[in-house]
Amino acid sequence: MASKRDKGSVFRLFSVGGIICACFAVITLAMCYLCIEYTDYRPEKILLLHLGIYIGIVALMLVINIIVTAISRKGVYAYATAVTQGVSAKFLQKLTKPVIICDEKGKIVWYNQHLREVCGSKKTFYNKYIDSICDSTLERIVKSDDLLGTDLHFTTGESTEKLLPGVFNAVGYEIEYEGRCYYMAVFTDVTALKTLERRIRDEDTYIGYAMIDNLEELLQYIQEGYGRAAEEVEKILEKYFQGVGGFVREYGNNRFMCVFEAQQFVALEADKFSLLDEIREIRLGETTLSVTISMGIAKIEGTLLEKERAAQAALDMALQRGGDQVVVKAKDGVEFYGGKTKAVQKRTKVRSRVIANELIALVSMSGNVIIMGHRFPDADSFASCVAMARIAKFCGAKAHIVIDQNDKNLRNCFRSLEESPDYNGIFVDRAQAQDLMESGTLVVVTDVNNMNICEAPDIVKSAEEYVVIDHHRKTSEFAKQPKIGYIEPSASSASELMSELLELILPQGTLPKPEADLLFAGMLLDTKQFTHNTGVRTFSAALYLRNEGASPLDAQALFKTELEDFLSEAQFESNVQIYRNIIAIALNESDSANSVTRVNAAKAADRLLSVEGIQAAFAVCSVENVICISARSDGVINVQRMAEKLGGGGHFDSAGVQLRGVTMKEAIIMLRAAIDEILDDIAE
Repeated sequence: MASKRDKGSVFRLFSVGGIICACFAVITLAMCYLCIEYTDYRPEKILLLHLGIYIGIVALMLVINIIVTAISRKGVYAYATAVTQGVSAKFLQKLTKPVIICDEKGKIVWYNQHLREVCGSKKTFYNKYIDSICDSTLERIVKSDDLLGTDLHFTTGESTEKLLPGVFNAVGYEIEYEGRCYYMAVFTDVTALKTLERRIRDEDTYIGYAMIDNLEELLQYIQEGYGRAAEEVEKILEKYFQGVGGFVREYGNNRFMCVFEAQQFVALEADKFSLLDEIREIRLGETTLSVTISMGIAKIEGTLLEKERAAQAALDMALQRGGDQVVVKAKDGVEFYGGKTKAVQKRTKVRSRVIANELIALVSMSGNVIIMGHRFPDADSFASCVAMARIAKFCGAKAHIVIDQNDKNLRNCFRSLEESPDYNGIFVDRAQAQDLMESGTLVVVTDVNNMNICEAPDIVKSAEEYVVIDHHRKTSEFAKQPKIGYIEPSASSASELMSELLELILPQGTLPKPEADLLFAGMLLDTKQFTHNTGVRTFSAALYLRNEGASPLDAQALFKTELEDFLSEAQFESNVQIYRNIIAIALNESDSANSVTRVNAAKAADRLLSVEGIQAAFAVCSVENVICISARSDGVINVQRMAEKLGGGGHFDSAGVQLRGVTMKEAIIMLRAAIDEILDDIAE
């Protein structure tokens, strides 16, 4: 009813001027008519006279109408404003949502009744700050870029430590009134919605793939018990996942799919996937080797297809890291569990043959090949790059190796190739490599699978296609999948992998002796003179190199050092700390440390393993404001897991770390913390 009265009033106010004008017009016409009918004046004069009077009166009335209309509109606006303010105040007061109006500092100047009901307090909230009655600030509520608002909890206003049950969504608005700025926050109860979201998230499906990763290798030593071992593995998997409401199904030969709810992952994580230890207790016959499995789990949201692909990628990474572990692919990264045993080397070369054929086809189709290893290269990295250049030359492709030609550690390696015309102009630096990039360029990275520490990461990022050949355990996913990813943690060195490929690709007797010596030296370095991490394929690769003319004496000569380097190594051995009775930590705190010192650190760590009772050794030095840590193990302790805790990586018994932005003292504290974490985990 009120709205109809308002409309009538407005209509009357706006029509007064028009009615008056109409009345005057009628009167004027009537006067003109009477004058014409009852006077002696000539009609045309009377008509002109009254017509002028009529026009003047009409103009006057139009002006009056405009003035009256303006006055009427102003009154209507004032009336409408008063009505709006009254209705808004009553609406906000009766709204079944908490509403707060505060000043620029967050001090509450007004709130509605429902806010007091939600907070359950009879005390006034005036002049209190908004963050005293909820776990959010004014800036977070009002100035957030999130259009959906901010989730928060209310308090009683007496203590911000005790939050009331219920989740509220807050949306803020900025209001100007009488020259001052105020903020209004409107809260919506979304408890039921959040509960439903949490339930959907908890009941989401996680998919995992598992496979026995060394059963075929075990069968090389014992033939019986194959079926029994597979059955025991399946029983352990079924029991483990049934305990969290999941199930296991075999989908291939010794391959299993595991399905469980997302909320159960917390229990599996707390248990650290103890099924790995249970399966490791399975033995075949009298052999001392244990059965191990690799597992990949997709801990992501998305479609079943996306989860399946993520789980498969996680399983592949677990296998590339040597097996006997669980790799969990999460939204924000990759998590690793297990990895307590060394990788068992496969005796067959089936995969090598497949990789060799794929590599030949890829190199043959490339216009040119750019090859690189890791930063601060060693003999293994250098030799594997040279071997890849030989394959490129065999395929008719032009090759260049990106490397620091001024590196003192490689002076003997460069010297060994001086007389070979094939290597004139083949070595380039990063800047020169950028100029060589073109459409169809293939980039090959050897002896490293972390692109951040390769010789030229920007080259790899800009390449259309690239290949990775490495023997270190994979620590993270590739930003862009390589065309060929040949990662074999069970191999002793990158030189071993490249020797196998050369044997399959090159005709017999065509590998130059200097290159064979370099590859042999690379294997000597990473196997510690064939005493660590060797297998049947390691010696098979060494035999191939010997047949191609490699000389152990000439290879050993590549490691000769100058007196300065020898003294640098001695500095490590003169400053050794024994930690937890089995860990040796050697320090070189010299200000004159350089890239050679980093190599000497690795040699010092190797020698420390010869000390009675030492199971792992770490050599620490500072090179160009970067803390370099070389880690070595006798095969009992996994130093690669310790290195990964600090952002590094490597092998089970040979790893490394580079720390930036920390002091030597801080690096030692971080190293000890990583050692404690891994050793405590083993003790459990």
